Order: sequence, then structure tokens, then C-alpha cells
Amino acid sequence: MVLELLLRTCFTQQHTHTSVQAGQPPVPAIPPTLLLAPHQGHQGAMVRLPVLSLILGYLVGMTQSCQDRASAYRYTGVVCRVTYPAALVLNEKTTKVIQTAFQHARYPDIQDTKSLLIFGNLLYALKNLQIHNLTIGRSEVELRENDGVGLSISNVSATFQGNIKYGYGSWLLKMEQSVDFEIESKIDLVINPKLYCGQGKVAADTSDCYLTFHKLRIFLQGDKEPGWLKRIFTEFLSFTVKMVVRSQICKEINNLSNILADFIQERAEHFLSDGDIGLDISITSSPFVVPRYIESYHKGLARYHNYTAVINSSVFSPSQLSDDRMLYFWVSDDMLNPLMSVAYQDGRFIHNITGKELTDLFKVDLSTAQPTFLNELLSSESSVLEAWSMSVPHLWTTPQGTFVRATAAVELTSGSDDPSAPVLHFELELEVVVRAGYAEKQLILNTKATHISILKASLSPGEQQLSEDHKEYLKEAVVKIGIPKVISYLEPGLTNIMNRQGLHQFDLINPEVVSQQGYTIVQLDFGFPHHLLVDFLKKTLE
Repeated sequence: MVLELLLRTCFTQQHTHTSVQAGQPPVPAIPPTLLLAPHQGHQGAMVRLPVLSLILGYLVGMTQSCQDRASAYRYTGVVCRVTYPAALVLNEKTTKVIQTAFQHARYPDIQDTKSLLIFGNLLYALKNLQIHNLTIGRSEVELRENDGVGLSISNVSATFQGNIKYGYGSWLLKMEQSVDFEIESKIDLVINPKLYCGQGKVAADTSDCYLTFHKLRIFLQGDKEPGWLKRIFTEFLSFTVKMVVRSQICKEINNLSNILADFIQERAEHFLSDGDIGLDISITSSPFVVPRYIESYHKGLARYHNYTAVINSSVFSPSQLSDDRMLYFWVSDDMLNPLMSVAYQDGRFIHNITGKELTDLFKVDLSTAQPTFLNELLSSESSVLEAWSMSVPHLWTTPQGTFVRATAAVELTSGSDDPSAPVLHFELELEVVVRAGYAEKQLILNTKATHISILKASLSPGEQQLSEDHKEYLKEAVVKIGIPKVISYLEPGLTNIMNRQGLHQFDLINPEVVSQQGYTIVQLDFGFPHHLLVDFLKKTLE
């Protein structure tokens, strides 16, 4: 069932199948690599933007209806591929969910009348049916091409206990007997979820759920060697008990599936939103299932107030992903660029630096001599440096990394109200290439400037134009001071966002971020934290 939940919620929305039997104009976006910091009124706002969190996270509006797979590729901004080795790891947790389903199921009281040739009518009522001493033998999973998932739970050994009230013939109705009973059973359980596209969401039909009883023996008052009369009675009761247990277990499995899927969906929606910025990751097509993997296709559309971005020319092709790792996320530049735009509109790329943080900033040794006017500007305890993006940054991904180009402005003042106090103002065009990684539960951004030019630089009052030497100093300061400073905000900030969502509790094994032409692939193996599943089930079902 854990596997089914991931399949239903991998970057997810889910749709519950309740039957249980036996656009707006495109908006540009902001990269995690922009070399400007957030505004004083939005302290830390930029690092709260979960752009990199999306591709390293574990993983919500409709713009296009669900289509056939080939047609849906062009509208796809995010792809999630779960391979068979991942299914095996997740299947290890299936037994815990199945065990909880058995134990948490509420079995209704049963009342019926049975006609016996010798004894006339038999009236009976089974009450307080509860399960004890549950053990599960083996769980297996199978991915079936163009069909769905097969989950097989074998050798479930369970003991049921309860109370039965019965009477033989009409003359016994006034002298009913009530005794305790115990049921020993060995059961195999098979669930075949069918994955499909339902109203833009991953939907799973779990109605194909059935139990096979290899043993079901009823003992009245602990009598392990019942007489022939009790044997007749218990044998026809077995059929009724089987029907009740089969129905209730399948219903409870469906119920748990819904609870867990809703929980994961809520976490995904929260993880992929920040303030007024959100991301529509509803699916564009039904999930694709082959024996080696399951693949789901998601829109990846940035949302901001009344605007929703549009993707209609995605470069995705299934050949871009392999199946030798457990989990893959494919992320398009067409998704990341609109995120940059909405973050820019939301004022995420403005930041102030003051106090000791500012003075320490310029203690880095540079090859170019520091201009004397900087000493005067930094000598004041109220000095303020403000940096902001002048236009929407643009990114594009290549095999060398993700390139980001931005036009920025920086202003340094002494903080004085004196109109004659000096003010340094300069504007620059900057291009950097970024490669992202994740190690020891920390996000790592390796950044290199590939182009920088000073467009304008002046010193007020009088807007005195700076010399070429001063401009060279500013360029070096941006590369050696400004870029590392922004990275120092982004790395821990985005790591904290991911950890707040519980990513640090997962064992992510050798995660890799692979840059290609127009898209990024995140590929990794993982270990599922068993205690998280146990804790969640306890809290949810208590």
C-alpha cells in the first residue's frame, strides 16, 4: 500500500475511487541562483521560495484535460519515474499498513437465521469481533504493463475473538445462550490497483481486492475438539465470517489508502507553495506502467494570484530518463522560468544588509585596491547596502549547468539623512552558471560567474561617474563577495525549507542533479523511514 500511495501521490494529486467489492497568460519565474538577496521587509523571503526544494523534495488546478501520453508530453513540466527497485523498498512497508488495516477494521455485529433440517431454525448473533495475534508472512509487488500494480500479501495469520448468542428452534428463543468464541485463520490478500487519470489527478481504482482463506476454524468457549453438533454450527458460520472479514478488510485498506494519500497530497501542496506563490502539478496524462517503472506526467505550472503559467512546447521525451536508479524527477526550464517571474513580482529579489554583517562583507582581500569612498561609507554604524533585481531574471539549462542572467542594482549609503552624504549606486548585468548537489542532508550550490559588466556606476551627490579602476573593483567585489553572500543565504535557507517538510528524515542515497539541454534530472536511491509510517498511522488512527 505504501507503493500505491507513492504512485498516487508522486508530485501528486489523488482521486479516491470509493467502490470497494469482495489558463491564464504565462508568467516568467526566479531561479535559485539569482545573485540578489531578499528585501528587509521580506527577510528570508527569497530563500523560502522552494524552487530547488521541488527538485530535491519528495515530492496539486487544471489547465489541460487529461490526454493520451504522447500528446501530453508537450504540456509536461515535471515527470516522476518510480522504478521497480523503489517499488521493492516501498513494498517492505506494505506489511505494516496491511497489519494496521486488519487491526483497525471495525467488524459489524452479525445477526442471521439459518434453517437446519434436523433442528429447525437457528438464530445467532456474533458481536464484538476483534483481531488478535496478527502476523504477516510475505509481501510481493508486480508492475504490470499498461495495467497497474499487483500487490500480493501471503500467509496472514490472525486470531479473531468475540461473543456469539444463539438458540435452536423456536422453543429456544426464550433461553438464548451466549458464549465466547475464537477464530483461527490463515489468509492471502491480493490488491490490484488500477492507475488512471481522473479529472487531472492520479486516480487509483482499488476495488480489485480479495482475500483467500486457507484456514478458518471457529472454536466456541475455547473448545478445540468440538462435538459433531458444534462442528455443524461452526462450519456454516465460517462462510458468514469470511464474507464479513473480506468486506471490512478491503474497505479498511481503501480507507487507509485515502487517508495516507490525502496526507501526502497536503504535504506536497504545502511543500510546493510559499505565500502567494504556488505550483500546479496536476497530471497531463494517465500514469504509464511497464515492468521496470511507473511514470507520471505533471503540469508544473507556476501560479500567482490570478495568473497561471502555460507550457505547450515541452522538450520531454521518455528516452531522457533511465531506470537504473530508484527515483527520477525531470524538471523543465519551462517550469523554472515562470517561477522566477512570479517571485520577482512578489518582491522576492530585494535585500538589505546592515551592521556588522555589512562591514564584515568587505573584509575579503581583493586584487583591486578598495576605493577610499568605500571606507567613508562603511565607517558609519548605520550604513545600509540594498540590492535588488531590476528585471525578471532568465535561466536556461545546458549540460554544463543552469545559467542565470539578471540585471541588478546595488546602492550603498551611510544611513545619514544629510543630503550631502555620499551614496554609491551601480547597476550591472550578471550571468552565472550553477550546479546543484545534495550531501549530508545539506543543499550545495556551486556557482561560477561567466559574464559580468557594469552598466552604470556613480557616486552622489552630483552623480559623479566612477573610474574604470573603480568599476573593476566593483566587478571583482560582486564575484568574490556578492555571489558567495547570496549562496550563503540560499543553501541553508532552502535546506531548512526541505527539512521542515521532513526531507532530512529520509535516507537519500547518492542524489545527483544532472543538467541537460532545457531540463534538469534529479536521480537518487532512497531508504524509507519506517518510524515515520508507524508514527503517522498511530496518530491518524488513534
